Amino acid sequence: MDAQGRGRAGDDNVDPADQWVFDPDTGNYELRLDPPGPTADRSSARKAAGPRRTRRHPAERGGDTDTRPLPSQRNRRGEARDDEDGRRAGGRAERRAAARGASAANAAGATGRRRPKPKKSGKKKALYWTSGVLGFVLVAAATTAYVIYQQLDGNIRKVDVGVNNDAVTDGPVNLLVIGTDAREGKGNSGYGDAGSVGHADTTILMHISADRTNATALSIPRDLITDIPNCPTKQKDGTTKVIPGQQQTRFNTSLGQEGRDPGCTWRTVEKLTGLKINHFMMADFNAVKELSTAVDGVEVCAGKDINDSGSHLHLKAGRHVVMGEQALAFVRTRHAVGTGSDLSRIKLQQQFIGSLVRKLKSSAFSSPGKLLDVAQAATKALTVDTGIGSASKLMDFGNDMKKVNLNKITFATVPVLDNPHDAATVILDKAKAEPLFRMIQADQSLSKGGNKAAKKAPVKKAPPELVRVDVSNGGGPIGSAQETVDWLQNSKGARLSTNTGNATQKLAKTTLEYAPNQADQAATLADWMGLPKSALKQSSQAAGDRVPMKLVLGKDFQGAGQPITAPTETPDGVQHVNAGDKNICAK
Repeated sequence: MDAQGRGRAGDDNVDPADQWVFDPDTGNYELRLDPPGPTADRSSARKAAGPRRTRRHPAERGGDTDTRPLPSQRNRRGEARDDEDGRRAGGRAERRAAARGASAANAAGATGRRRPKPKKSGKKKALYWTSGVLGFVLVAAATTAYVIYQQLDGNIRKVDVGVNNDAVTDGPVNLLVIGTDAREGKGNSGYGDAGSVGHADTTILMHISADRTNATALSIPRDLITDIPNCPTKQKDGTTKVIPGQQQTRFNTSLGQEGRDPGCTWRTVEKLTGLKINHFMMADFNAVKELSTAVDGVEVCAGKDINDSGSHLHLKAGRHVVMGEQALAFVRTRHAVGTGSDLSRIKLQQQFIGSLVRKLKSSAFSSPGKLLDVAQAATKALTVDTGIGSASKLMDFGNDMKKVNLNKITFATVPVLDNPHDAATVILDKAKAEPLFRMIQADQSLSKGGNKAAKKAPVKKAPPELVRVDVSNGGGPIGSAQETVDWLQNSKGARLSTNTGNATQKLAKTTLEYAPNQADQAATLADWMGLPKSALKQSSQAAGDRVPMKLVLGKDFQGAGQPITAPTETPDGVQHVNAGDKNICAK
């Protein structure tokens, strides 16, 4: 209240707050424009309240703290401050006394005090409290998230492999997971081969389908003899050095050897499988220890007692929860299981990874604290490409990948044969590997029932002697057209097939163009060559009796007699297990 607004302009010494006085008859504070009692009484009351507090001269103040009174505390018109300060001191003292339950007589003699703010109802208190807490939590959460984000960003190590793909893309995704045997760095020493530069000791190509309904985790044996292509690598000074390729050498030397980086393993896998890789993740020994500990252990199964002096793993037959050093020992064990080879160790690694994924899906993601532990462990343990080289990109990538159903993740191993020239290495089993690679290239699932067989309507087929076709090469290996004509004439009896040389343009996919009245011939040829429905191109007009169909071999042509379409079932003899299978035990 302003005294000047209530007819008190002539008495500028009155503090508006002192117009609220306590009425002992009603027990309430009331507004009084005329002060109760004579002025002398008010002066006496002010003196009784105690000595006034004097102001220090500006020259006496020091430091950065401004102790001057606020504008509302200052004498507005320059009157004598002693009287005003005394009155205000007394008013304040007696208002405090009234608030503490002073007697009615003492309150009546006081000059008055401010009316207290009305008490809030229970609902209003709850509303204010909830709003305040919510605001605090939101701010705290945002700040914490920012700090955590910065920490995770700082944890991530990345390598520029010369390919910078988006974190999330349409279509299928191929992720290369590399486990290196480097002995340098935290938690990596003491496992033999001291000073190892870190080879591709464990390599898994994870193919995630375009519709995110299934995935294939394809293990590549480290001792596979293969070709390593030339590899451009970024140096510390920013320059690029091309490391020469190597023919017919161990796959694991695609990393570390001669200074090769993960990009060299990336290119080697692309050359081997025909699949284009989108991203890579590389982990060392310590990653297995840290991740297994972050999820409070991973359940594994031993079909027999395991005592491996090499990995120091000692397990009784049955189920166990392993973490830390014991988890690392499990994925490194090979001498005491199976044939004692790296191929037997791959099965243990697949069992471990499948169990780890199940643990993450079932429990770790349900707790924010546990999820943070896993995120911290993972980002500290992983080295990735620049396409997923930040916390935000890695999160986007992970959110896209986690759509895959656990029961639709299949582990398989590249089919190999013993190397007749070196018992310590293996060679590619092309008869099984190439159909398997083509299945993955065609985005076919290896999981049981993952591919719905298309219902084919019965089509009338022409006899071999009536099949008339011109064959040209539009992307297959040199000599593919003649090879195909020879096969058609000699193996299938299609004497009316002709080689027309190279096509006018290169094609990624093989095509067969035919007229409506040649549908029966097209059906016969498509059946022989395993042509997919997408390869058949029917024209709108009928063709003459002697007009041939046109078959253009594309880059997908593998050779005469080999189906163009990928198989829909895993080739016989290819080891594959489901990630959701809890009954797998190391033997």
